[in-house]
Amino acid sequence: MAATADGLAMAQKVETFVREVVAPFEKDPRCGEHGPADDLVQEMRALARAAGVLTPHILANGHHRPHQDVAVILRASGLSPLGPLAVNVAAPDEGNMYLLGKMASDEQKARFLEPLVSGRARSAFFMTEPASEGGAGSDPSMMLTTAVMDGNHWVINGRKAFITGLDGAGVGIIMAKTDAGATMFLVELPMEGIRIERVLDTIDSSMPGGHAVVSLENVRVPADQILGASGDGFKLAQVRLAPARLTHCMRWWGAAARAHEIASEYAVRRHAFGKQLIDHEGVGFMLAENMIDLKQAELMIDWCAAVLDTGVLGTQESSIAKVAVSEALYRVADRCVQVMGGTGVSRDTIVEQVFREIRAFRIYDGPTEVHKWSLAKAIKRETAKRIAN
Repeated sequence: MAATADGLAMAQKVETFVREVVAPFEKDPRCGEHGPADDLVQEMRALARAAGVLTPHILANGHHRPHQDVAVILRASGLSPLGPLAVNVAAPDEGNMYLLGKMASDEQKARFLEPLVSGRARSAFFMTEPASEGGAGSDPSMMLTTAVMDGNHWVINGRKAFITGLDGAGVGIIMAKTDAGATMFLVELPMEGIRIERVLDTIDSSMPGGHAVVSLENVRVPADQILGASGDGFKLAQVRLAPARLTHCMRWWGAAARAHEIASEYAVRRHAFGKQLIDHEGVGFMLAENMIDLKQAELMIDWCAAVLDTGVLGTQESSIAKVAVSEALYRVADRCVQVMGGTGVSRDTIVEQVFREIRAFRIYDGPTEVHKWSLAKAIKRETAKRIAN
């Protein structure tokens, strides 16, 4: 199986739009340290809507495209760090749309999903907690945020950290611990009791609203705003996280490919020691290694997308993809900076930002080491079983 003709056609439309319309906004002063301003996001989305490329991973009938189509579309969107935002396939919104599309009731879809699909609102996913307090990070079982029933409402208390896009978001999914276990709650934002303590200064700058530390103080959520049932939180998290790891890989593949294009053009135009820079073996070989890493990452993404479309993508496969692709794309971005020398660490091109964003990607949605540890545990179990038999 492969991407459909319709999916490939949409990917081409997205690529043309991102290269010709979105890329010029990369120098816009509204791109700040904590991400692009919301008025810039809405301006780009209006252009995407007019071009017929807004929310391209969702079909007109509301169904999610096959992930093999999503792979080519999101890779095209990632050719600019602003591309996923402009066409409405950025994290965390894309992952939240997928989760709500799969698990929300019809009433919840109308209230919480429709504003996201239409591009009118952004969203936030409240799971990670401050490490200094021993809260949930890569291990969600350590969750400290609580939800207690009071009449027909749940009352949520706790603190969250690294909540991407909260500043300016209109929809939130809060993960908290009830007597039944981890549970997800849907809320409209801003909301009484949810307070941004500060927006962290981080290495990346592509996501509007940045990454916030948040206090939840007696947040009252009506009982009908539970997603699924009380205690379903970990199960629902897996519905969201495995595909979200893969779509992260798709978007950042596009960014790395763009950086490679820029570095290759630089190496052909720049001369040193009597010849084109690319003709120096050290430079030419780095670009050749980029080509290899990009192709291997593309094949890994496409393989996982095909598996996901069968409905059997497991945590092992998504962990393998997350590690392999994030590490490969980081090597690509790092080589691009090195090939371009001083220009590579300047903001004269987008390469410097791509390097910063992909460095952060090695941590987000689970650091490389956590995924390797999980895979090592699986190897231990499977090997012990084989020995026993």
